[in-house]
Amino acid sequence: MNHKQAVNRLFLLATAPFLGMAVWMLATDSAQLMPPIAAMSSAELPQVNLSEDAAGLDGKLEKATQDSSAIQSTIMKHYDLYNESSAQVSVMLKTASEQKNKPAQIFERRITNMLGAPIRSASSGNIELKLYTFSASSYKGYALKAELKSDKAMKMALAGDKIGKSETTLAAVNRLGGIAGVNAGGFADESGTGKRYPTGNTIQNGKYVYGFFPSDGLSFVGLNDQRQLIGGMFNKQEELDKLKPQFGASFTPILLKDGKKQTIPVKWMTSPYRAARTVVGNFKNDQLLFIVTDGGDDRGSAGASLPELQDKLQQMGIRDAYNLDGGGSSTLVWGNELINRPSDNGRMRSMPTHFVFFK
Repeated sequence: MNHKQAVNRLFLLATAPFLGMAVWMLATDSAQLMPPIAAMSSAELPQVNLSEDAAGLDGKLEKATQDSSAIQSTIMKHYDLYNESSAQVSVMLKTASEQKNKPAQIFERRITNMLGAPIRSASSGNIELKLYTFSASSYKGYALKAELKSDKAMKMALAGDKIGKSETTLAAVNRLGGIAGVNAGGFADESGTGKRYPTGNTIQNGKYVYGFFPSDGLSFVGLNDQRQLIGGMFNKQEELDKLKPQFGASFTPILLKDGKKQTIPVKWMTSPYRAARTVVGNFKNDQLLFIVTDGGDDRGSAGASLPELQDKLQQMGIRDAYNLDGGGSSTLVWGNELINRPSDNGRMRSMPTHFVFFK
């Protein structure tokens, strides 16, 4: 077999399968492979009812429209109810706010009816301070009302921040940057040294200045950690500690307890009977009231008596009240001005303790 014959045989072998498939297809009836669509009966065709389907869709669309309207109506009802409720809540909040402020308004109106309009006032986030002047039949007085809003509103100043030092109330206010000040507790002088020491229990920044002393005729008066007035006679330190004092000083006597007059020792009823006085009390809402009266001298012929001040404090609705140092010590300052007239011929006395107020 030559080369040409070998090539022809290879070609025949390669094409033989395809030639066989072509011959089979020509011999087979094409009608058997794909029957004509026209030959199919109507029963064999799929049945589609367009009218019924359209009607079903219309019904569903109508129901969806009705449901949508109902939902929209419900939403509008809830929206109207919400608006109505919001309006009612706003009215209720306004009414509640007015009711909440009403006791304070009534309280301030009562103070104004008794003391008149304040001659000076200061207001801040720390304090609400109002100064009044009033006249009684036998004396002239000044009232300093303080609403303490923070722990920074008031403190007790220890003169020069040292034991044995003394300074005027005006000097203490200016040194500490206060807006007003009142003298605090009693004191005793050390012979020959010029040093002046607080008497009785004295507390500053929550600590006893020089230890605890059982009450021996002297009552403590100060503020606790809730900025509330506290005071009384204490024979044991734990009795005073229970009140959580933050600062305070000592003097005598106690004037009111729970709105009731306390017995005044005979000594304080007569020597002197009248004098410049400084007293402190608290209202039921814990606001403080300091009353300072004028006094011409220490002979007892000018100023206020302690029973008169008891009457005044009781009339004003004071709950507890304490007498502070008086006579030449009685001092009330506002800013850089001395407001009252102390018994030392109007001169301010240097003392170891003062209550100072801050705006």
